[in-house]
Amino acid sequence: MQQRRLGDSDLEVSAIALGSWLTYSGGIGRTRTEACTRAAFEAGITFFDTANVYGRGAAERAWGEILATYPRDSFAIATKLYFPMSGKDRGLSREQVHKQIDGSLERLGMDYVDLYQCHRYDDQTPLEETMQALTEVVQAGKARWIGFSEWPVERIAEALALPGVAKFVSSQPQYSALWRAPEAEVIPLCERNGISQIVWSPLAQGVLTGKYRPGEDVPTGSRAASRDMSRFIGQWLNRTTLDAVDRLWPIAEEAGLTMAQLALAWVLRQDNVAAAIVGASRPEQVHENARAAEVTLSADTLRAIDEALLLIAVR
Repeated sequence: MQQRRLGDSDLEVSAIALGSWLTYSGGIGRTRTEACTRAAFEAGITFFDTANVYGRGAAERAWGEILATYPRDSFAIATKLYFPMSGKDRGLSREQVHKQIDGSLERLGMDYVDLYQCHRYDDQTPLEETMQALTEVVQAGKARWIGFSEWPVERIAEALALPGVAKFVSSQPQYSALWRAPEAEVIPLCERNGISQIVWSPLAQGVLTGKYRPGEDVPTGSRAASRDMSRFIGQWLNRTTLDAVDRLWPIAEEAGLTMAQLALAWVLRQDNVAAAIVGASRPEQVHENARAAEVTLSADTLRAIDEALLLIAVR
């Protein structure tokens, strides 16, 4: 598996990361969670992304138990804070930063995380307070590096300008061939400041795998058919989007790739992307996705993808 440097840090991460948002937080059972994690190691995936809020700690707890059987230096793990963990516990205040990192470490059964990320920007807490608290977490050895997810570009710039605080090395935006919004401002700013992207939803909730066909019912057992995992996929299940995605099939076939591999390779073509986070409910999905890390798309293939998605890709 290809390894990529995470921004200005000394951390090398696998180009494909395994996420736990809708799956290991309760969407699938413990047996399959363990099987998918084992498949990740087999495929060379050594970067795992979670958050305290996923299943209100369930995802962290599951991986804490499973990853305890692997040497700590054989993988990198990232977690996040911001969203409510209780009626009182949310946001990025100094109190919450310290409370939530301690809770995450306890559930994970680890002394530190490799990457601690602010899940969203907290406009109820002064930025200086958040950054100082994150700096204290790094200084205490509880997190090696820090990052953010979906912050407004002006807030990213303000954080980078603060003196005497730990520096962000990662950004976690939604990014895919269907959702290209980060290309306008976030990626250019990050490129100038030694920050890499760890992208979520590179398969657009599974729509770019091609499993959802125009005019057909959603497949049984798919994310869209799951009560627990279908909350965010609706935006992509309209006929116009599905027709456009359907035009990717011959492009993938000509390139000798599955639809998922084509979509992941498209994301990984971007030099500023350190890793693409994938979710998986079956081990075979993990292996299929991992192979995308070794793919380089030709200029003709990239042009064909752009033409197929021209009218529906969000920029």
